[in-house]
Amino acid sequence: MWAGIGAVLVSVTATTGAAVPQKGPRQDLGPAIRAILDKPRYQHSQWGILEQDPQTGRTIHDLQGGKFFIPGSVAKLMSVSGAWDTLGGDHRFTTPVNALGSRSGSVLTGNLAMVAQGDLTMGGRTAPDGQVSYTPIDHTYANDVPGATLTPEDPLAGLDSIAQQVRSAGITQVRGDVVVDPRLFTAGPPLDPAPTPMIVNDNVIDLLTTPTAPGQAAQLSWRPQVAPYQVTSDVRTVPAGGTTDIQVSADPDGTRITLSGTIAADADPVLRISHVQDPNAFARTALIEALARAGVTVDARPVGPNPVDLLPASYPEGSRVAAYVSPPFEQYTRLILKVSHNLGANLAICLMAVSAGSHDCLDGFPVLRTFLERAGVDLTQVQLADGRGGDPVDRITPVAVNQILAHWLRTPEADTFRNALPILGVDGTLADNCTDCPAKGKVWAKTGTVAGFDHLNQQLAVGAETVAGYLDAGNGRLHTFFVGVNSTQAADFGDFLEVIDDVTNVAALLQQQAARHPHH
Repeated sequence: MWAGIGAVLVSVTATTGAAVPQKGPRQDLGPAIRAILDKPRYQHSQWGILEQDPQTGRTIHDLQGGKFFIPGSVAKLMSVSGAWDTLGGDHRFTTPVNALGSRSGSVLTGNLAMVAQGDLTMGGRTAPDGQVSYTPIDHTYANDVPGATLTPEDPLAGLDSIAQQVRSAGITQVRGDVVVDPRLFTAGPPLDPAPTPMIVNDNVIDLLTTPTAPGQAAQLSWRPQVAPYQVTSDVRTVPAGGTTDIQVSADPDGTRITLSGTIAADADPVLRISHVQDPNAFARTALIEALARAGVTVDARPVGPNPVDLLPASYPEGSRVAAYVSPPFEQYTRLILKVSHNLGANLAICLMAVSAGSHDCLDGFPVLRTFLERAGVDLTQVQLADGRGGDPVDRITPVAVNQILAHWLRTPEADTFRNALPILGVDGTLADNCTDCPAKGKVWAKTGTVAGFDHLNQQLAVGAETVAGYLDAGNGRLHTFFVGVNSTQAADFGDFLEVIDDVTNVAALLQQQAARHPHH
């Protein structure tokens, strides 16, 4: 199962306790929405719709608002909100490098230790203006979703910055080793993907195939290029209109990557990814190579395991020689919510654990629970076993989603949070939906997807397609909403896109109804 090209945002209530939606007849939804819900493909499905006016607490529409739904990435509204509240939107990650040993002139006899802090990008997505870059379909989805693209930034930029600082600190030779300190936290099941304290390029290698002339080998580019990773491609270019099908395989340690298949001569470049199996060893080698580019030599072999046994119990005062400082956490939340970044959403759980003094990521859940209670979310209506909305345990009611959305409207960061969500027809996972409809730019919402392949019927099984957030209700007012369908199917990916369109079109129709009846 892959989960979540986006998570659903839930509708907001003005109360601090559990909202009890009024029972509104389904007919109130109007004929256009009813026509979508009554399509034959949904005869075995469950729809949930809840729209509320947070200023008055009034429920505008309620279809099974108090029932549990598979949320998909709408669950990210809960985890990301908890981390945002815990760390603060202005929190910056500082990843230091410490020089351990003795210095004589420009020679360090000893080791450099880079202390991982759970920084999601290490500078690889930071644009010149300090914003974190993203594209509508993130590179982390490249093997599952057609159309994924790369941001223009160099994924090694953060390590290059650190290396230049080490050189500026007067060190040109390290007679010793370089080690990554990964002791911040440990993640394992049920968090998948499992976050790591040290993350470079989302712990993946990007593999971009560009067609050439029919019959010729396709062109390959890949990044970041770090030893001992090697990539070979057997992908051939076939005539225009032919089949584009590119597969990726790697040896057990992930360092020998092979691409095979075909790409049509008229196809756009196709992105694939391969996962880094040992993020600490990868970052260690990448830093040693960055130091070399900056004019700092290291005696130790650049390739090999990360020598954690060299780490001290603590770091001496004054040993820091470099540090990478991230953009503010609010920028990271934009990335996680706009593209539905699964690693980042699970990382939010780990960061909450660290804030409580624990190294065990699962200790982030009590922190999240305390926040949700304070935010007025009825915890009997939320079940979570991860941060991204991909665990079989995850269930949320539309009521609970509305409650977390309502919470944000009562905070000074209400506008910042709303604009961190995908905007209908404009950006993130909603960039390609409703691009020319009247609701374009007037719906801010998290999307959610849970889907897998039904081998019995040779089709896609869609466990959930959801969207939730805020509607522009006219006259400067916002409504909160949840729209979702559980348990349907699609013949192929193109057919699946119609399910997404149905869900987002219901949201668009709700917005138009609200704007036509601002005092509804």
